[in-house]
Amino acid sequence: MTRAIWLRRAVFATLISTAILTAFPIAQTSAMELREGSTLTATSGTSERICPIDWRRGTWHVKRLIKCAAAYHHVNIDKALSIALRESRFEPTAYNSWSCAKGLYQHLCRYWPGRADDYGFDNWSAYNARANIFVTMRMVKRFGWEPWGG
Repeated sequence: MTRAIWLRRAVFATLISTAILTAFPIAQTSAMELREGSTLTATSGTSERICPIDWRRGTWHVKRLIKCAAAYHHVNIDKALSIALRESRFEPTAYNSWSCAKGLYQHLCRYWPGRADDYGFDNWSAYNARANIFVTMRMVKRFGWEPWGG
């Protein structure tokens, strides 16, 4: 095979890969997470190796963590993002004093400790975006979005 043919094939393969990653951004995120060393396996319930994204770095990273967790748990990503936007505007420290709801997905204060324990985040704060997101995704996988108004 001549060098020119090999070069054309390499360019064509690169263009196809770019088109696929652009058309399916979750595939791009998953590939990115795997390159960063994620094994996508649960670790003692904390899910730290699943979607190793530092949500403390800002709203964009919170959104990335939501997308990754939703994809991992096979939950509708657009719905997960729209509910988080509606509930907290992607602010992990959101608090509703009227209902005593906390965090990204506004879990009620009286329910959070039990939910966190049930889904592997014993004694984690509702203000921890990782815990709030993963507890929510696991709940949604099991019960659907009804607690958030469907």
